[in-house]
Amino acid sequence: MARVRARDRTRLPDLELDPDAHAPPVWIRALGLITVVLAGAWLGLLVVGNVRAQVGPMDTTMTLRPSLHGGTKINVSPLGALSLDTHSGPVRLDVNVDQLDPVRSQALVDHPERLSGLQEEVAQDVEHGTLDVAERSCVAVVCGATTLGLAVYRRPRRALAAGGLALALLAGSGVTAYATWNPESVLEPRFSGLLSSAPALVGNARSIVTEFDVYQKELARLVTNVTKLYDATSTLPAYTPDPTTLRVLHVSDIHLNPASWKIIASLVEQYKVNVIVDSGDTMDHGTAAENGFLDPIADLGVPYVWVRGNHDSALTQRYLSRMKNVHVLDDGRAETIAGMRFAGIGDPQFTPDRSSAPGGDAAEEQAGDRLATALREQRAADTPVDVAVAHEPTAARMTDGEVPLVLAGHLHHEQNETLPHGTRLRVEGSTGGSGLRAVEGRYPDPIEASVLYFDRGTHRLQAWDEIRLGGLGQTTAEVSRHLPEDALDRGRRRGRPDTTPSASTSPSSSTSTPQAPTPDGP
Repeated sequence: MARVRARDRTRLPDLELDPDAHAPPVWIRALGLITVVLAGAWLGLLVVGNVRAQVGPMDTTMTLRPSLHGGTKINVSPLGALSLDTHSGPVRLDVNVDQLDPVRSQALVDHPERLSGLQEEVAQDVEHGTLDVAERSCVAVVCGATTLGLAVYRRPRRALAAGGLALALLAGSGVTAYATWNPESVLEPRFSGLLSSAPALVGNARSIVTEFDVYQKELARLVTNVTKLYDATSTLPAYTPDPTTLRVLHVSDIHLNPASWKIIASLVEQYKVNVIVDSGDTMDHGTAAENGFLDPIADLGVPYVWVRGNHDSALTQRYLSRMKNVHVLDDGRAETIAGMRFAGIGDPQFTPDRSSAPGGDAAEEQAGDRLATALREQRAADTPVDVAVAHEPTAARMTDGEVPLVLAGHLHHEQNETLPHGTRLRVEGSTGGSGLRAVEGRYPDPIEASVLYFDRGTHRLQAWDEIRLGGLGQTTAEVSRHLPEDALDRGRRRGRPDTTPSASTSPSSSTSTPQAPTPDGP
């Protein structure tokens, strides 16, 4: 028995010499370390990553925040926020405008000559603030990751490794942001909150490019205007129109939502709209009983251009054609409205009627061919069409090369695409929030519409505002402005005359993959 106990005692030290016998696999330890680094860095930024900076007449707080998409967000409390796609990467720059200093603001009012030097002052302030936030963020992520690493591992070497990895992660994020920096992002801001009700803040359509030239190099130049922003939004003014600009409101797929008419009427008044274009599916079943739903169109006070959708019947079309302000376009018919030429074709299918088999894409392509033929005939007669309208994007694509712009709907989500032969295709979302279909999904569909700005002389598209309102039971609002590629190029040439503009793809010209409609069509 004594020999057995002695032999057991000799084996115990062997077990103590193998500390990794029950250690977790390497990948689990690595995953744990990464989790500690990310959590510690995030906590560090939250606790000590803020930098208070004076930017011109404003007191601001700048900070870096983890983000999947990057970018910059300027919070102007309580008015809302401006979002800019300034860069890509795992960090976002947040600039909170805390308050407007009354003494410095009054000094600018009393001595307007100081405004000439305000832009340079703001640029220097933002540069210093950005450097401060970078330095503070480095300290914050290292301290946060190191402290959390020490609390979790209780080993100084592991804690220092966590701090070093956090610093490397922040440095890599900074390199990514620098490599993807997009100074033209200030030309296409997204407004949310109360700011979305004041589109005049970004200038009228005629001066979109010229007035934003001064901002396109640095974010500081946009921040310069926040002084005017507070003053302008205190009463939420309506959009101040440029008398030389034509404004077209594009709506689609209302689907019997009565709330749409109040929204459309409000947009007509706020934006001083000249023409409304409805690309179809105003109804749901196209029955005579639904026709009364269309009566508010007569009270909108502006021309209403309409094409038939796959939920609109011949009864619907005849009812609308009797309204004085409605222009029904079908079979390639063209009309001059508010000085612009519009042509359109109704959807060849009527999907609510189960007694007739739908023709699918082949029928849509044939309709698109008829519209393209009509456009060629109009051009040959020296009366070229400025805007074509179809309900289904498949039909609209057949007009490529025959018209500068073609409008469509049907998909219930916005889409913008430049077709191979130069025609721009704009697909509108559902201005009715998909009607009764809004309650079918987990979240209600948004209400979407667009205001298109055209040069009165050339009838070319200058810009467009995408308007997105929260769906059923929601109160969110967002307006984002977009410019065609040629307008962005003009802005770059004006802002940097000594620099040859480089090729650039605007977010507004990216090609999106169409979503497949339901078998019955949206």
